[in-house]
Amino acid sequence: MVVRSNVETLNSSLESMRDEVNNALEALIQHEVDMGAGEVAVEAGRVLNAGGKRLRPILFLLAYRVAGGANQEDVMPLALAFELIHTATLVHDDINDEAQQRRGIPTIHANAGQAKAVIAGDWLFVQGFGLGGRYSAQIVSIIARCCANIAVSEFHQLDHVLNLATSPEDYLSIVRGKTAGPFASGCYAAGLVAGLEEEQARGLERFGMELGIAFQLVDDLLDLRGDDRMGKPRGADVYEGKMTLPLIHALTLSHGHHRQRLSELIEAFSDEDFDELMQLLERSSSMEYAEILVRTHLERAQAELDRFPDSEAKDMMMLITNVVKDRHA
Repeated sequence: MVVRSNVETLNSSLESMRDEVNNALEALIQHEVDMGAGEVAVEAGRVLNAGGKRLRPILFLLAYRVAGGANQEDVMPLALAFELIHTATLVHDDINDEAQQRRGIPTIHANAGQAKAVIAGDWLFVQGFGLGGRYSAQIVSIIARCCANIAVSEFHQLDHVLNLATSPEDYLSIVRGKTAGPFASGCYAAGLVAGLEEEQARGLERFGMELGIAFQLVDDLLDLRGDDRMGKPRGADVYEGKMTLPLIHALTLSHGHHRQRLSELIEAFSDEDFDELMQLLERSSSMEYAEILVRTHLERAQAELDRFPDSEAKDMMMLITNVVKDRHA
């Protein structure tokens, strides 16, 4: 709980950090354009700089400060590396999902074609590793393992598209690798850059994992309820056949006619089915179940953070956990 610093001041500091990250990313893209990268940099930069919360790089900058780091320039390339890699995964995800919009603008494949979108995603990966490669072999290994786990989880998610037998354990395994893993790896790496001992840095890793799981659960809820901040249509995950936790929970608890009808809706979903789908999810208390898990994982994240000395950076990280919780309120 944030008690030592004024919330308005903390929010202002977070906005300043977001501006710093945005300015650094814009400068990176402009440098590549000036160096002759041309359309691939322009298209990649169009999506990269189209907005986004910059939650990951801000968290990693703060984790570095919580760990005792004093020179932000030492960790900024790491924070940018993870944001570039994250954006690369979004570009490739959009191709797989045949998504037409990302962050409120046309996706790269919608704007420039699939072949160029694949290349633009690869280009973003390379840029990310170019920045991450400035660090020690241990940090590079953390980034590489994180990316490998993303790929493994992407494969698993594709295997579970419209798979009504998907279990909560399957779901959590995918989330840990694809969404929460980068949160955890970035916080862990930032702690090491700041000079933390291994076990202390692992505490930041656990914080990132718990926060990342909660973040994905909130995304599941917002996808079903609809939220303009998502930058994509309501129910996009359902249309794409992704088995999110509320759906998995409802299928597990429903029986007979209700389960049969829920299965039919998931397998052939359309706009006019929203009310009926939500009624079935409410009947099994699946939205409430996901909300309980959000709170549980955020409490675990905050418990890990409580192990570190009090500071403004710690208060700001605590504030971010509250922002994640409040996104679906």
